[in-house]
Amino acid sequence: MLAEDFTIIDPNSPSWSAIRPYVEAVLRLEQNEGPSTWHRWGKQQIDTFLQKLPSPCSLLMAVWEAEDAVESDSGEQAASLHEQSTREMFVLGCVCEVVAGEVRSIRTFESLHDDDLPPLAELEPGYQHAFELMRVVRKLVAPVAWGLFTDKQTWNELIFTEDSDGVSVDKGELLTGLAQQGRCVLLGSQTYGASP
Repeated sequence: MLAEDFTIIDPNSPSWSAIRPYVEAVLRLEQNEGPSTWHRWGKQQIDTFLQKLPSPCSLLMAVWEAEDAVESDSGEQAASLHEQSTREMFVLGCVCEVVAGEVRSIRTFESLHDDDLPPLAELEPGYQHAFELMRVVRKLVAPVAWGLFTDKQTWNELIFTEDSDGVSVDKGELLTGLAQQGRCVLLGSQTYGASP
């Protein structure tokens, strides 16, 4: 799964703490001998998926969470003058560089320096920012084979769903189903006519 020269590009960035638990889980899977899984993510399944990707390429994940935003026309803090609205806040984002079926590096979005890319706090889950992220990743890392853009609830469902009633969970089928339900968007060079 991980290249021998695997590198974490920006471990001191503010958003690294959101990605760190997932990287630690992958490292545990990588170090275990024999069959091993983490929330039904199997080492063999991950290796097979990575081997089928073009080389070089990148995998991009971006997750937002709905948060109540309070707005006021006059700028006052009085509750009677506020309107409640929901705002999508960026909470997790990373790029994995894949070469010859192995993850060579992982980086947070803070390492993606480009004048056309808005600050992380201003990233929105719309197609314009998704395409801009993919353009910057292609320029700085490698073409995006798979880009996943979703909300926190769907991300958690994808990552943490395990067997229910003895039925094994195929994470690729689960992701395809979530995309078909409109709960996430998959973009990239491998998305046409394929499922992860």
